[in-house]
Amino acid sequence: MSYAQRRQMSGNRTAAIVIVALIHLALGYAIVTGLAFNVVKKAAEDLKTFNVEEEPPPPEEPPPPPPDVPESPPQVVSPPPIVRTNTPPPPMAVVREAPPPVVTYTAPPAPRAPPAPPPPPPPRVVTKAQSASGNLQGLFSGDDYPPDAIRNEDQGTVSVRLDISPQGRVSNCSVTSSSGSRSLDSATCRILRSRARFTPAKMSDGTPTTDSYSQRITWRLEG
Repeated sequence: MSYAQRRQMSGNRTAAIVIVALIHLALGYAIVTGLAFNVVKKAAEDLKTFNVEEEPPPPEEPPPPPPDVPESPPQVVSPPPIVRTNTPPPPMAVVREAPPPVVTYTAPPAPRAPPAPPPPPPPRVVTKAQSASGNLQGLFSGDDYPPDAIRNEDQGTVSVRLDISPQGRVSNCSVTSSSGSRSLDSATCRILRSRARFTPAKMSDGTPTTDSYSQRITWRLEG
C-alpha cells in the first residue's frame, strides 16, 4: 500500500469521526433546548450514515535472519568429583531355624492285672487223735514176743507211723525205724492194727477226720 492511499484512508476516518461528534452535539443540544422529537427524527433521517470498512492490516514482513554466529566448540564439563561415603554393610538376615518337633512317647496303658484269686480258706483247726488206752506200750505182753525172735534173741525198739481213720481205728502201719528184727517189726504193726483204739481227730466244726500218730515200741528179753 502506498503512502498516498494510507493518507486518504486516514482523512476519511477523521471526517467520519468529526461528523459523528457533530451529530452527538446536535442531539444533546436538541434535548437540552427542548426541541421537538420530530426535528430530531428529521435530522436523524437526513443524516446519511455509511459503514467504514477497515482494510485488513498488511502482512507482517518476516524478520531478518539472525546474523551468522560462529559455532563455539562444545565445552567439556567434568563430572563432579565422586564423594565416597562409608556405606554400612547391609544387615545380615538371621535365619532362625524352627526348633525340631518334640516327639512325646506315651506308653500304652498297662494291661489290667488279672483279678486276685480269692483268699484261701482259713486253715482248718484239727484236734489231734488221741489214744483211747493212753500208752500203746501197755497193749503188749510177754506172750506177744515172737518165738523166732526169742530163739534168735532179737530185741530192740521199733518206730512206727499209724494212720488213724475217722472211726478211731488204725488203717495203716508203717515202720519208720526198724529194730533190726523183721519178726519184731511185723509183730509190732500187727498188734497195733488189731488192738489200738483212738479218739479220732476232729475239725473245727466237730466232724471226725483222718490223722496220723507216731509211736515207739521197745522189745526186750529178760534174762
